[in-house]
Amino acid sequence: MADRTIENDSTDVPEIPEELERVLVFALDEGKEKLQGGEDLVPFTALIVKDNLFLETHPGENAEECFTAAEANVRGARGAGGYAFCYDGYIETDDGVKDAIIAEGGQPGADTGYAVAYLYTVDDDGNFTFESEPAYIGEAPNFMEALKEPVAYAADEIDEKYAAAGDDGEDAGDECCGAHDHAAGESCGCGCAAEE
Repeated sequence: MADRTIENDSTDVPEIPEELERVLVFALDEGKEKLQGGEDLVPFTALIVKDNLFLETHPGENAEECFTAAEANVRGARGAGGYAFCYDGYIETDDGVKDAIIAEGGQPGADTGYAVAYLYTVDDDGNFTFESEPAYIGEAPNFMEALKEPVAYAADEIDEKYAAAGDDGEDAGDECCGAHDHAAGESCGCGCAAEE
């Protein structure tokens, strides 16, 4: 899942908006947890809607299908305040090609998005060793470039699955986001209805 090019001709790290930085790091941590747990990292998006986080996986036969599905999901997310798209890939560095969990993200109306990553190695026993801090990769396409700020949408313009998120941060839906294995009432940290 690495057929994507993100250019970075600068050594400057821009200031990423705080809310976006949080969702990018959350996505990287989710990906890291999956790999360390022996699971496959199926590409997924994390959408910020009010005080909730909606996770959705985007499996595909190839990288292009995964990216297309993620882009379609995010472009239609009226009412969302930001997103991260996370996948397992690699980065070309001065020291050669490095494995990485990559998260790209953006916010409504912004011209560009950002890409960050946890670089990692895998030893002969299959154990993962991750860098302790995310690395800034460069600018990335912003799937939310054409969207307006969440408050600019009337209630009837927001997708039902996002409109169900109440102003008090409680999700009115009755199912978990599916990103974690847990029973109803147990916390997985995703903000889904099963945590109520």
